[in-house]
Amino acid sequence: MAHRQPRINEEIKRCLAEILREVKDPRLGEMISVTGVEATTDLKQAKVFVSVFGDTHAKQEAMEGLEAADGFIRYELGERIDLHTLPDLIFELDESIDNGARIDKILNEIKNS
Repeated sequence: MAHRQPRINEEIKRCLAEILREVKDPRLGEMISVTGVEATTDLKQAKVFVSVFGDTHAKQEAMEGLEAADGFIRYELGERIDLHTLPDLIFELDESIDNGARIDKILNEIKNS
């Protein structure tokens, strides 16, 4: 089962990326992407890590949009992926890209001083 888990996570990630492009909620613009998925081994839950480009307000709006569209997203996922159990989706903001950009900026400032 352990060797299957990464494939399941990747398939869920791929499907969710497609589905998010179809959601009509204006809070979920072009600037949101699925960066990772971590499903539990029993597939009861899946943490979905998303990156949102924009300020704090845009990120908060996007997370609210994801919560509002959860039923649609989960339904569409069930239509596209063949799993015995469809996991509950838990959306989490992935700050790693922002953190990386912040570190890069600091390193450039140190280098240039």
